[in-house]
Amino acid sequence: MGAVSGITTLGQFIIARQKDFPYAKGELSRLLRDISIAAKIVNREVNKAGLVDILGEMGLMNVQGESVKKLDVFANEQFISALSYGGECCGIASEENEHIVGIHSEISKYANYVVAIDPLDGSSNIDVNAPIGTIFSIYRRVSPYGPAQLCDFMQKGTEQVAAGYVMYGSSTMLVYTTGKGVNGFTLDPSIGEFCLTHPDMVIPQMGNIYSINEGNYKFFPEGVKRYIKYCQIEDEETNRPYSSRYIGSLAADFHRNLIKGGIYMYPATAYSAKGKLRLLYECNPLAFIVEQAGGKASDGFQRILDIDPYALHERTPLFIGSHDMVEMVEGMMLEYSSRVD
Repeated sequence: MGAVSGITTLGQFIIARQKDFPYAKGELSRLLRDISIAAKIVNREVNKAGLVDILGEMGLMNVQGESVKKLDVFANEQFISALSYGGECCGIASEENEHIVGIHSEISKYANYVVAIDPLDGSSNIDVNAPIGTIFSIYRRVSPYGPAQLCDFMQKGTEQVAAGYVMYGSSTMLVYTTGKGVNGFTLDPSIGEFCLTHPDMVIPQMGNIYSINEGNYKFFPEGVKRYIKYCQIEDEETNRPYSSRYIGSLAADFHRNLIKGGIYMYPATAYSAKGKLRLLYECNPLAFIVEQAGGKASDGFQRILDIDPYALHERTPLFIGSHDMVEMVEGMMLEYSSRVD
């Protein structure tokens, strides 16, 4: 689509940035286009979900042991379909599928990329009309040509070539990075295009929002409890107490903190020693984005992007957001874990 009175569309922006990838031949650009097309279709269904038979449970459980929503299934099918037919992707790892979804078409076996995706993050919010999202990560394959192999996904987050998320809320936004900064695009329904609205996004180094499910407080590590207490103590010099804001959708909580400054925390607990969030298609892509925006992402002790994955649906604790806030949590985690030791 051509320029519309000074508006820069996602397609135009991607084409203009192709020069950042001299080794590529437009495949990554087309892959991002395929993801944006599927996101528009999912957005359409999200917006009319209350009017059609797409709300509620499927009566099934996914590989995570979580109840599957009808819209979860729809979103998963749409992204798999778009990525399969686009020809730029040879395999998909989805939260909704136990194993890799290999793409066996003649054109896709020569594709250079794989995609790890959470098709509908925060799906427990669907039936109450709260914000939900899509989170995705893109890697260059390391296996020989043909359908993707597990080794293509078992790469550190530092190897990502692109990552992003889509927010379905009062407006629909797509935010992504290719390692050259972070840019956000808002869907303009009147022209059916994502348009650049948030160029060169930078997260404040310090914020005054903390996001965590405080209902699990008694199960948190001591370092996390101490940090929460720190956030709640009144101190004029550091602008405390901080505000507690928790939507229950990772993409939505992350998006707010990216813009306003803050920290999102999902620590390990007494009953979930490895945390709950998935490394490959939730934590890694958002960690890539936040670092490109000047923030930080950690499991409490080490950088998220440095974790060497061992399983497709591996879980990890996550502390992500403004650099100084994450760094303080890390310090408290280390201090109190050493006291226990």
